[in-house]
Amino acid sequence: MRGSIAVRGAKNAVIKSMAASLLFADELVLENVPHIEDLDTFDELLKKLGASVLVEGGTCTINTSGVTKTELDDTLARRLRASMVATGPLLARFGRTVFPHPGGDVIGPRPINFFLDGFSKMGATVRHEGGHYIVETKGRKLKGAEIFFTFISVTGTETLMMAAILAEGTTVLRNAAMEPEIVELANFLNKCGAKITGAGSPNITIEGGELLQANGYIERTVPDRIEAGSFLLLGALAAEELEITDCNPAHLEMLIELLRESGVEIDTTASAITMRKVDTKQFHPLQVRTHEYPGFATDMQPPMVVYLTQVTGVSSVFETIWGGRLAYTKDLERMGAKINLLNPQQIKIEGPTPLVAAELESPDIRAGLAFLMAAAIAKGTSTVGNIYHIDRGYERIEERLQKIGLNIKREAV
Repeated sequence: MRGSIAVRGAKNAVIKSMAASLLFADELVLENVPHIEDLDTFDELLKKLGASVLVEGGTCTINTSGVTKTELDDTLARRLRASMVATGPLLARFGRTVFPHPGGDVIGPRPINFFLDGFSKMGATVRHEGGHYIVETKGRKLKGAEIFFTFISVTGTETLMMAAILAEGTTVLRNAAMEPEIVELANFLNKCGAKITGAGSPNITIEGGELLQANGYIERTVPDRIEAGSFLLLGALAAEELEITDCNPAHLEMLIELLRESGVEIDTTASAITMRKVDTKQFHPLQVRTHEYPGFATDMQPPMVVYLTQVTGVSSVFETIWGGRLAYTKDLERMGAKINLLNPQQIKIEGPTPLVAAELESPDIRAGLAFLMAAAIAKGTSTVGNIYHIDRGYERIEERLQKIGLNIKREAV
């Protein structure tokens, strides 16, 4: 494998921008939008509410002036965990939202108490009836409040930050998440009339106001740092030389430093990362602990585990975010990996171990891509099923990997 591969817009950023369209009085245009299943689902979710959504190429145009419904479609909301971010803007604009418990990947329970507690502190009443949460405000306006997250939550931070934009008074979010996507969302909303300060720090302050106005502003989605990091790990395993373009290396400092510590040769510019082949047997083991940004991202944990099966020595991984996220390692063991599950959240990995082909089923977005990586270095031909999960997060992945020399094809169903 060698060549250049470009990174698409961040799934975890564009979904939040689409949800933010519910706060706008006029049309909103988003660029650098990836063509993936999760965005198709959120597109349909907005349409079910009454929004007009047009996707052409990498551009998405949304007008929510026709929205009349405040209840999220059951099927779509249960399919997509990120559907929760729509509840904050809906509640702020219409004084009411109804939704089921969100779905998504099977990697652990989805606590939503911080959403509900936040809405309550902002003056809303919360009821749970017939499998649905019904959240309403008196007088249709939320009230500013001080909200402390006892569990750092990216979607919780984004949802309550957006809800506070139309609230009366000042809202302060403490122990907030600090991911780059939150900073980008705040910057974008500020350009359209919001008053948000502190994004990227543990304390975010929002001054409530009126509906936002794009006034022709076009929001360009930031590069997907999880995709960029996954490509970097794949390159370290299987490429002679690989350039990853249209990315932001500053968003990947933890991964880049860990790989350099392990022995991978990496060069960076403002918008690209280049790695060159080193004998994987010379790579050093790592002790990896997932953590909220700027720590090591939980979404890059499965690709990192595949990488660690090929380094010399004993590595360890401690998954601190999702309780069920290491279940996929049983399939890597079937391929020959030496992985010892110490408990549901900790593993030790002994390497290097040659992997052999296997028939695999994608359990979630990130483990699905990790299986593709494992198949790329395994002896023989592997098949990866349930690729819907991979399509949820990665645009036309097989076509892009083919261009850098990976022997991969999609079989017609």
